[in-house]
Amino acid sequence: MSRTSRVLPEAEPDPDGRPAGGARPADAGGPPFGPRLFGPRFPPPLAWLPRDVLLSVFLGALQIAGTFGAARGQRHTAGLRGLDALAIVLACIGPLLLLVRRRYPVPVLIASVLPPLVYALRDYPPGPVYLSLVVALFTAMTAGCRTVSYVVLVAGYVVIGWIVPWVRDDEPPSAAWAGGVAAWLMVLAAFSEVVRVRRAYVAAERQRAAEEQAAREEAERRRAGEERLRIARELHDVLAHHISLMNVQASVGLELMDANPEQARTALTAVKQASREALGELRGVLAILKGEGESAPRTPTAGLADLDDLVSRASTAHLAVRLERDNAVRDLPGPVGLAAYRIVQEAVTNAVRHSGAAHVTVRLSLADGGGALRVAVEDDGRGPTGAAGTSGGHGLRNMRERASALGGTLSSGARPGGGFRVVAVLPVTGDNAGDARDGRADAHEGDGAA
Repeated sequence: MSRTSRVLPEAEPDPDGRPAGGARPADAGGPPFGPRLFGPRFPPPLAWLPRDVLLSVFLGALQIAGTFGAARGQRHTAGLRGLDALAIVLACIGPLLLLVRRRYPVPVLIASVLPPLVYALRDYPPGPVYLSLVVALFTAMTAGCRTVSYVVLVAGYVVIGWIVPWVRDDEPPSAAWAGGVAAWLMVLAAFSEVVRVRRAYVAAERQRAAEEQAAREEAERRRAGEERLRIARELHDVLAHHISLMNVQASVGLELMDANPEQARTALTAVKQASREALGELRGVLAILKGEGESAPRTPTAGLADLDDLVSRASTAHLAVRLERDNAVRDLPGPVGLAAYRIVQEAVTNAVRHSGAAHVTVRLSLADGGGALRVAVEDDGRGPTGAAGTSGGHGLRNMRERASALGGTLSSGARPGGGFRVVAVLPVTGDNAGDARDGRADAHEGDGAA
């Protein structure tokens, strides 16, 4: 089975346009200032554009209307300059900058400081020209740009409160003003931090959910791939064995049809029996592909108890097959019994098709102090040619996959006295056999189908 690369699904971006859990704050490690800080952020989703436009229009109208209202209320205050075109422009710059605040939070924050600063230095009547700066500060802090946000917050408090009055030769602010503004700014900073932490938590939860979903999908793909391989092995074993027997028996029947009709009839009867058994096993394998709610296959899972029938069928193909089984070896239902049966089936099939052997011996014994089942299949045929004994085709590869799936081993090669040998060692303890040693294993669980 080819390995599937794990690909995480893209999570939804957070309200500031950053991928959920994927964007590191600008000042979370590394230099506090630089291209990473002032560069563009991840583009925000288009769903936020209408809201940002409405916010900019609303703040622009509020700042202009508030500025005119403040000017009307303070028109008799000495030392204040009357509103002019520059004052209106300064009141509009901040709201316009907010259109790109999600993509450029830090540049917008710094640029938003200039209009109210120039407005204050020109002695215009105090008005709500700071609203856009408050929104820009909130955006930068919730975007994770905490260092520059606190620098702008403290610097703006000092400049507006003391530097501007000193430049204009005004009296310094009162203690009540200084304390009130400081308290209001601390409330703004605390609220921004709460929103930032909340958004980070939501982004982490989205990322965790996306990773869990990706893990589930990967596990499902892996299980599907393993199931496809298992079905392919079952189909190969069932079809290769029975079709090989039918081919040999049919050839015998054709050769003896005139000379020995009775023996030809026996061979054709064996072909009929093999085809019927092949269809039955094939239906059991294909039952795996049925949808939910379908009934389970009614044929039992193949196991060691079925080896006598397997040997009997193979022997009718003019191949003497002998089964030797230790008394300590009993039927092992579940995956171990099925794997042993399929390995013997494939080895006998290879002997029938390729070796030209006259005798095949199947030996079953316990190994490793009874913790493993040893399956050995030997024939007296031609033996392997070239690298066939070590690499082999689909049959040997399937046998090795069955053994390794249970944590066992399988070796194959030429016998010292001629012929071919296949030896498999299958663990029968732990999860592989389940309750096999108690004789209570469910045969259907081990295979999922016939």
